[in-house]
Amino acid sequence: MRGPERFKLAPRGVPKTSGIQHNQKPYLMISRSRRTHRQIWQLAWPMMLTNLSVPLLGAVDTAILGHLPSPVYLAAATLGASLVTLLLWSFGFLRMGTTSLVARAYGREDHDNSRLILAQSAVLGLLLGVSLAVLGRLLTPVALAWINPSEEVATLAQSYAEIRLLGAPAVLLTYALVGWFIGQQDTRRPLVILVSTNLLNIVLDGVFIWGLGLNSDGAAMASVVAEYAGLALGLWLLCKRLKGMGGRLATKHLTRPATYLPLLQVNRHLFVRTLCLLAVFVFFAAQGARLGDQVLAANAILLQFVLLTSHALDGFAHAAEALSGRAIGAGRRAEFFRICRASTIWALGMAVLVSLTFFLGQAWLLTLFTELESVLELASQYYLWVCLLPLVAVWAYQLDGLFLGSGKTAAMQYAMLISAGLVFLPLWWLTRGWGNQGLWLTFTVFNGARGLLMGAIFLHYSRAKTWVPAHPFVECDATPMIKRS
Repeated sequence: MRGPERFKLAPRGVPKTSGIQHNQKPYLMISRSRRTHRQIWQLAWPMMLTNLSVPLLGAVDTAILGHLPSPVYLAAATLGASLVTLLLWSFGFLRMGTTSLVARAYGREDHDNSRLILAQSAVLGLLLGVSLAVLGRLLTPVALAWINPSEEVATLAQSYAEIRLLGAPAVLLTYALVGWFIGQQDTRRPLVILVSTNLLNIVLDGVFIWGLGLNSDGAAMASVVAEYAGLALGLWLLCKRLKGMGGRLATKHLTRPATYLPLLQVNRHLFVRTLCLLAVFVFFAAQGARLGDQVLAANAILLQFVLLTSHALDGFAHAAEALSGRAIGAGRRAEFFRICRASTIWALGMAVLVSLTFFLGQAWLLTLFTELESVLELASQYYLWVCLLPLVAVWAYQLDGLFLGSGKTAAMQYAMLISAGLVFLPLWWLTRGWGNQGLWLTFTVFNGARGLLMGAIFLHYSRAKTWVPAHPFVECDATPMIKRS
């Protein structure tokens, strides 16, 4: 007997024979499938809780500000947060790219490279964070002038954004830490970091907004304090993890700009893709602002449901990203496709559950955010879109994870550019006369177009067999990697 067959184990209770019996193959397939589902859930559930804490924070901000006497504070915080998010998530590759590279290094058991990627990402995060804190204050007035909200909203939004940008170094460094942990197949430490950060932020929201009466500025201050506290916690957890990890850091590479080129080359597509996505969100907010402060406030509430959707579904996308990257790093083609199938099944089930929850809980969910009747009435008119979005957007979210894990970031960039430039903008132009309904229709179709394009690319890569490069090792049950004999 040759190759990996000699390492296949007979199921318990079945006598070993001199050959491989036909009834063993289904057993092995079921065993591997169950293991894949278990691995996905082990990574997904901490990230789902982690991700849900992010929109929960936004929901609390919206609820607290939405219960103030005037909708101006809610509109200002929403607009200011959109601008800050655009700037910060433009560098979201520090999380996504780090995970992709580290997951593949993990599959190769290359601990030296894992340490180097972490250090390089941290250096980039610190430099970019400080630059944003300084230059972002100059860009905010320009962006607000383009959006052209009411004068009162513009003044408050600029103040909010300037305060929030003080936390940029902490946010970008945390991106690098979280990305590294996920690539190391560890989603529990990110859970501790981000949930602790967001819970502290929620507590400080009450102190600064209600206790000190700082309104939208108070929400910004609470975020900055919580972000630095979260970074401190993340660094402490990182030190504990590195003590038990092999490999060493080649510090000489940190002072040589040329050594950063591989990291920058991998992430340049993610930078363009993320910038384009966030530009769509800011454009959406800007068009809502031009329809009036009431519409802007209603959209702010509905966008909380959109963020809740994306963060709930991203739990399985993060799991797919980490596991598919590991499989590709180890050269395991069959495992990669098992991960694709299993993670997509769970993501679809979650999308259905989220849509049903939104649909059945409309009356209760909306009143959590505001008591202003005019805003509630407007939000109810457009609420059906947020019920539909999980079923439309799940494909793009899930494929993002698989493309990130495999390093196919160029495809992600082109799919986003086409969806934004050739679908979103033309459709918005055609439906301008429909007001906010047209805006939500355009946003929904944009998400569907992303999924369709990436699905077509996925099928192309699968037929061309370009997902997993040729590898001198084969998958085996007895040991993870066995050389062919």
